[in-house]
Amino acid sequence: MRVHTVMDLTALVKVMERTGVFQEGHFLLSSGMHSARYLQCALLLQHPDLAQQVCAALAQRFAGEEIQVVLGAALGGIIVAHETARALGARALFAEREEGKLVLRRGFTISPQERVLLVEDVITTGGTVRELNSLVEEAGGEVVGVGAIVDRSAGRAILPGRRLEALLTLEIETYPPEECPLCQKGIPWVKPGSRIRG
Repeated sequence: MRVHTVMDLTALVKVMERTGVFQEGHFLLSSGMHSARYLQCALLLQHPDLAQQVCAALAQRFAGEEIQVVLGAALGGIIVAHETARALGARALFAEREEGKLVLRRGFTISPQERVLLVEDVITTGGTVRELNSLVEEAGGEVVGVGAIVDRSAGRAILPGRRLEALLTLEIETYPPEECPLCQKGIPWVKPGSRIRG
Protein backbone atom coordinates (compact mmCIF):
# COMPACT_ATOMS: atom_id res chain seq x y z
CA MET A 1 0.00 0.00 0.00
CA ARG A 2 2.61 2.54 -1.05
CA VAL A 3 2.12 6.00 -2.51
CA HIS A 4 4.49 8.41 -4.21
CA THR A 5 7.00 10.21 -1.99
CA VAL A 6 5.38 13.55 -2.83
CA MET A 7 1.79 12.99 -1.79
CA ASP A 8 -0.76 15.14 -3.60
CA LEU A 9 -4.40 15.52 -2.61
CA THR A 10 -5.64 12.80 -4.98
CA ALA A 11 -3.10 10.29 -3.65
CA LEU A 12 -3.97 11.19 -0.06
CA VAL A 13 -7.71 10.68 -0.59
CA LYS A 14 -7.11 7.35 -2.32
CA VAL A 15 -4.91 6.15 0.54
CA MET A 16 -7.50 7.28 3.10
CA GLU A 17 -10.24 5.44 1.24
CA ARG A 18 -8.11 2.30 0.91
CA THR A 19 -7.22 2.22 4.61
CA GLY A 20 -10.81 2.82 5.78
CA VAL A 21 -10.33 6.31 7.24
CA PHE A 22 -13.72 7.58 6.03
CA GLN A 23 -16.51 6.09 8.15
CA GLU A 24 -20.27 6.59 8.29
CA GLY A 25 -22.70 5.99 11.15
CA HIS A 26 -23.59 7.91 14.33
CA PHE A 27 -20.54 9.10 16.22
CA LEU A 28 -19.90 10.92 19.49
CA LEU A 29 -16.81 13.04 18.81
CA SER A 30 -14.18 13.95 21.41
CA SER A 31 -15.59 17.50 21.34
CA GLY A 32 -18.95 16.19 22.59
CA MET A 33 -20.60 16.90 19.25
CA HIS A 34 -22.36 14.24 17.18
CA SER A 35 -21.77 13.47 13.50
CA ALA A 36 -22.83 11.02 10.79
CA ARG A 37 -19.23 10.87 9.53
CA TYR A 38 -15.97 10.08 11.25
CA LEU A 39 -12.35 10.10 10.12
CA GLN A 40 -10.31 7.35 11.78
CA CYS A 41 -6.78 8.40 10.79
CA ALA A 42 -5.31 5.69 13.01
CA LEU A 43 -6.20 3.22 10.27
CA LEU A 44 -3.83 5.09 7.93
CA LEU A 45 -1.19 5.82 10.57
CA GLN A 46 -0.88 2.12 11.49
CA HIS A 47 1.15 1.76 8.28
CA PRO A 48 4.57 3.30 9.05
CA ASP A 49 5.44 3.97 5.39
CA LEU A 50 2.16 5.81 4.81
CA ALA A 51 2.46 7.71 8.10
CA GLN A 52 5.94 8.84 7.10
CA GLN A 53 4.78 10.04 3.66
CA VAL A 54 1.64 11.81 4.87
CA CYS A 55 3.49 13.61 7.66
CA ALA A 56 6.38 14.51 5.33
CA ALA A 57 3.80 16.18 3.08
CA LEU A 58 2.51 18.09 6.11
CA ALA A 59 6.06 19.06 7.11
CA GLN A 60 6.67 20.47 3.60
CA ARG A 61 4.01 23.10 4.32
CA PHE A 62 6.26 24.46 7.08
CA ALA A 63 9.66 24.07 5.42
CA GLY A 64 11.99 26.97 6.18
CA GLU A 65 10.17 27.92 9.42
CA GLU A 66 13.06 26.72 11.63
CA ILE A 67 10.73 24.60 13.75
CA GLN A 68 12.43 23.11 16.81
CA VAL A 69 9.53 21.20 18.40
CA VAL A 70 6.45 19.46 16.99
CA LEU A 71 3.72 19.00 19.60
CA GLY A 72 0.63 16.81 19.39
CA ALA A 73 -1.90 15.51 21.89
CA ALA A 74 -2.23 11.89 22.96
CA LEU A 75 -3.40 9.74 21.43
CA GLY A 76 -4.25 10.92 17.91
CA GLY A 77 -1.41 13.40 17.62
CA ILE A 78 1.47 11.21 18.82
CA ILE A 79 2.37 9.57 15.51
CA VAL A 80 1.62 12.75 13.56
CA ALA A 81 3.98 14.73 15.82
CA HIS A 82 6.70 12.08 15.61
CA GLU A 83 6.70 11.67 11.84
CA THR A 84 6.31 15.40 11.14
CA ALA A 85 9.20 16.12 13.50
CA ARG A 86 11.30 13.49 11.74
CA ALA A 87 10.74 15.24 8.41
CA LEU A 88 11.57 18.64 9.91
CA GLY A 89 14.57 17.50 11.95
CA ALA A 90 12.84 18.65 15.14
CA ARG A 91 11.96 17.13 18.53
CA ALA A 92 8.60 15.38 18.86
CA LEU A 93 6.56 15.89 22.02
CA PHE A 94 3.06 14.91 23.05
CA ALA A 95 0.77 16.26 25.74
CA GLU A 96 -1.44 14.03 27.86
CA ARG A 97 -4.59 14.62 29.87
CA GLU A 98 -4.18 14.88 33.61
CA GLU A 99 -7.37 15.62 35.52
CA GLY A 100 -8.96 16.70 32.24
CA LYS A 101 -6.21 19.15 31.26
CA LEU A 102 -3.47 18.70 28.65
CA VAL A 103 -0.03 18.76 30.26
CA LEU A 104 3.53 17.82 29.39
CA ARG A 105 4.73 14.77 31.30
CA ARG A 106 7.59 12.23 31.03
CA GLY A 107 10.21 14.97 31.37
CA PHE A 108 9.05 16.78 28.22
CA THR A 109 9.69 20.53 28.29
CA ILE A 110 9.42 23.50 25.96
CA SER A 111 12.01 26.22 26.46
CA PRO A 112 11.31 29.95 26.17
CA GLN A 113 11.44 31.12 22.52
CA GLU A 114 11.47 27.57 21.12
CA ARG A 115 9.63 27.48 17.80
CA VAL A 116 6.76 25.01 18.04
CA LEU A 117 4.46 23.49 15.43
CA LEU A 118 1.16 22.13 16.76
CA VAL A 119 -0.21 19.08 14.94
CA GLU A 120 -3.41 17.03 14.90
CA ASP A 121 -4.64 14.09 12.91
CA VAL A 122 -8.13 15.64 12.58
CA ILE A 123 -9.31 19.10 13.64
CA THR A 124 -13.03 19.31 14.40
CA THR A 125 -13.73 22.23 16.74
CA GLY A 126 -10.12 23.22 17.40
CA GLY A 127 -10.47 22.67 21.16
CA THR A 128 -7.38 20.47 21.47
CA VAL A 129 -5.30 22.86 19.38
CA ARG A 130 -6.35 25.77 21.61
CA GLU A 131 -5.25 23.78 24.66
CA LEU A 132 -1.89 22.96 23.05
CA ASN A 133 -1.45 26.62 22.10
CA SER A 134 -2.01 27.68 25.73
CA LEU A 135 0.44 25.05 26.93
CA VAL A 136 3.18 26.39 24.64
CA GLU A 137 2.46 30.03 25.53
CA GLU A 138 2.60 29.24 29.27
CA ALA A 139 6.05 27.68 28.72
CA GLY A 140 7.22 30.78 26.82
CA GLY A 141 7.50 28.99 23.49
CA GLU A 142 6.53 30.47 20.13
CA VAL A 143 3.74 28.75 18.16
CA VAL A 144 4.70 28.88 14.48
CA GLY A 145 1.48 27.34 13.19
CA VAL A 146 -0.93 24.43 13.21
CA GLY A 147 -0.73 21.42 10.91
CA ALA A 148 -3.36 18.71 10.43
CA ILE A 149 -3.92 15.77 8.16
CA VAL A 150 -7.60 16.76 7.98
CA ASP A 151 -9.45 19.92 8.93
CA ARG A 152 -13.10 18.90 9.09
CA SER A 153 -14.18 22.38 10.19
CA ALA A 154 -13.55 23.88 6.72
CA GLY A 155 -11.25 26.45 8.32
CA ARG A 156 -13.66 27.62 11.02
CA ALA A 157 -11.61 26.14 13.87
CA ILE A 158 -8.55 28.28 13.15
CA LEU A 159 -6.83 30.03 16.04
CA PRO A 160 -6.75 33.81 15.59
CA GLY A 161 -3.32 34.86 14.35
CA ARG A 162 -2.18 31.27 13.78
CA ARG A 163 -1.41 29.79 10.39
CA LEU A 164 -3.35 26.59 9.70
CA GLU A 165 -2.21 24.07 7.09
CA ALA A 166 -4.26 20.93 6.45
CA LEU A 167 -3.59 18.33 3.79
CA LEU A 168 -7.34 17.84 3.35
CA THR A 169 -10.10 20.32 4.22
CA LEU A 170 -13.66 19.09 4.52
CA GLU A 171 -16.92 20.50 5.76
CA ILE A 172 -18.62 17.76 7.74
CA GLU A 173 -21.70 18.66 9.72
CA THR A 174 -21.67 18.19 13.48
CA TYR A 175 -24.54 18.59 15.92
CA PRO A 176 -24.93 19.32 19.62
CA PRO A 177 -26.46 16.17 21.19
CA GLU A 178 -29.79 17.92 21.83
CA GLU A 179 -30.08 18.86 18.14
CA CYS A 180 -28.72 15.65 16.59
CA PRO A 181 -31.09 14.24 13.94
CA LEU A 182 -29.54 10.79 14.41
CA CYS A 183 -30.40 10.84 18.11
CA GLN A 184 -33.91 11.98 17.23
CA LYS A 185 -34.24 8.89 15.00
CA GLY A 186 -33.10 6.69 17.89
CA ILE A 187 -29.89 5.58 16.18
CA PRO A 188 -27.36 4.58 18.86
CA TRP A 189 -24.01 6.37 18.78
CA VAL A 190 -20.51 4.97 19.10
CA LYS A 191 -17.48 6.71 20.62
CA PRO A 192 -14.48 6.04 18.35
CA GLY A 193 -12.12 8.78 19.62
CA SER A 194 -9.49 8.61 22.35
CA ARG A 195 -10.84 11.13 24.85
CA ILE A 196 -13.15 9.73 27.51
CA ARG A 197 -16.11 11.92 28.33
CA GLY A 198 -18.26 11.58 31.42
